[in-house]
Amino acid sequence: MSKEYDVAVVGGGLLGSAIAWGLGRLGKKVAVLDEGDIAKRASRANFALVWVQSKGLGMPAYTGWTMRASENWGRLATELKDQTGLDVALQQNGGFHLTLGEDEFAQRTQLVTRMHNQVGAADYRMEMLSASEVKKMLPLIGPDVSGGSFCPLDGHVNSLRTFRAFHTGLKLFGVDYFPERPVSAIARSGGEFRLSTPQGELRASKVVLSAGNANQSLAPMVGLSAPMGPTRGQIVVTERTMPFLPHPLTTIRQTDEGTVMIGDSKEDQLDDRTLNHSVSAVMADRAQRMFPHLARLNVIRTWSGIRVMPQDGFPIYDQSEREPGAFVTCCHSGVTLASNHAFDIARMVAAGALEPELVGAFSARRFDANQAAAGSGYY
Repeated sequence: MSKEYDVAVVGGGLLGSAIAWGLGRLGKKVAVLDEGDIAKRASRANFALVWVQSKGLGMPAYTGWTMRASENWGRLATELKDQTGLDVALQQNGGFHLTLGEDEFAQRTQLVTRMHNQVGAADYRMEMLSASEVKKMLPLIGPDVSGGSFCPLDGHVNSLRTFRAFHTGLKLFGVDYFPERPVSAIARSGGEFRLSTPQGELRASKVVLSAGNANQSLAPMVGLSAPMGPTRGQIVVTERTMPFLPHPLTTIRQTDEGTVMIGDSKEDQLDDRTLNHSVSAVMADRAQRMFPHLARLNVIRTWSGIRVMPQDGFPIYDQSEREPGAFVTCCHSGVTLASNHAFDIARMVAAGALEPELVGAFSARRFDANQAAAGSGYY
């Protein structure tokens, strides 16, 4: 802990690992300070989608940022495999959001129209398909399926293997990983940051806060803010079955190992030690209505996890004016945006500044502007 570093990354989850890996790839001397396995780590509880459709309604810049990540994911998967030998099982041949009943189909059609009509948003070719059109691509859908939206840029990965690949790559790049080192204080003096942990102090020229929901308390230490609104989600996993799902869904995906993951819930709960079985039952019911043969499978595992979620759902990327060299990064879509974090955010941090377009779109200052507009009666 006595060494000095170019960059200290606070948080060893998927977001922090991707940024640290990218910095190590650029030859920087990096330390990752992590709470370790005691953390409520979204990286181990996520649904593993590389997802584009529906992203960015209300913030057109997020549409383009997400597309950029999707287009670079193949490059990331290749570099990780070349470096570590680990195949993250990227499948990127398009994904569906299926609807049950005509009302859901109408609502989804309206959302797709709004997305396409949004000024300044990139066109990622999301389109609505009828049930008969969906059936050509997903032959085992049930009679309750009324259709759905399809986006050719969507896909999924093995997220745990991705997490492992990043950490394996960190070691190969010479990045120092310090588990069980929660940061309690950050101060800047003499042109460097001093980060306090129970095991001692670490010094670095730059600091990147990527500690998920904990960023809300860490960011003010360096003159930044990270308004978070975390929620809880649940996932159900079945036993292995025959390959039947060539495209992932928003709520159902078949893993490269043959299991089926079902996840479609949002609760205002922050206790990930318990499950709401009524919620799991609704998820399972919808899944078997979409694919009736799933009713024959055994459930082998369920879990809940806390989502990293900025208050408005969109990412936060910011740099400190008060403490130059300090950055904060927060996002819900840690899997989808991993390639941007590894290649783009890491490059910007190494250079010492985020690109103006990125800060302009994703700075936490937008929350101050929104509150001011609400107070004045203008929306």
